[in-house]
Amino acid sequence: MASETTHPAAEPALLAAARRGDRAALSELLALHQQRVFGFGVKMCGDPEDARDVAQDTLMTMARTMREFRGDSSLSTWLYTVARSFCIKKRRRTKGAPAFHEPLDHATQELTAEPAATPEQMLLGREARETVAAALDQLEPEAREVVVLRDIEGLTAAEVAQVTGTSVAAVKSRLHRARAALRERLLAVVGGEPALPAPASCPDVLTMLSRKLEDEISPDVCAEMEQHVAGCPHCTSLCDSLKRSLAVCKLLPTPEVPAQVRESLRQAVAAALAESR
Repeated sequence: MASETTHPAAEPALLAAARRGDRAALSELLALHQQRVFGFGVKMCGDPEDARDVAQDTLMTMARTMREFRGDSSLSTWLYTVARSFCIKKRRRTKGAPAFHEPLDHATQELTAEPAATPEQMLLGREARETVAAALDQLEPEAREVVVLRDIEGLTAAEVAQVTGTSVAAVKSRLHRARAALRERLLAVVGGEPALPAPASCPDVLTMLSRKLEDEISPDVCAEMEQHVAGCPHCTSLCDSLKRSLAVCKLLPTPEVPAQVRESLRQAVAAALAESR
């Protein structure tokens, strides 16, 4: 495939040319998106071999059906939708198989921050990426995909709804629960102590914080929540740990495509391009 140095700003022109049947433009587009698709497969499937298959199937679908792409959504949203469908098929075929995660920072540089003293602070240390991979693997598939798409890949809630075929309200509701679950799994992986039961006067601050991030609460409710958190060590701790968990998600880079996988993808896409002549 073409070089992956193509600037994303060139995508609209490449997309228009590819839809007209320009094979060189299509090859550039495939190169531009292969790392993103592979990285999504790694985060969703865990197994790099499964991620390679997902990326291969997704890029081949793109090569074969580009002329049919109507542009109702962005190309990246469409690719996430296609990749998600292949991830679901892969999970169904391998249901019951032992989970495995290649570290998310394999073949990339590690974070420079040193591990901190407490388990929650360790979430921002050099092993954060492997920690997130292990925690994601413990989430239910529906929870994992909304966290990956919204908090790691950076899609909007509306885009996540497009990818998953659900409403924005359903995505946000699922996201609030998934974020709280991810926080618990992360603390379990790094050896954190489970939180003590909240005092009876405490609201569900984890859900409230997640709803605040999605602009679902009014300024008055937000101010009331912040006032409570400021005076409650228990809720301060909960909110801080969720913020750290989401900060780690935002720091995760897209995994590099290994050389052998890159070559496998190149051959598969070349075959798909040949078929489309």
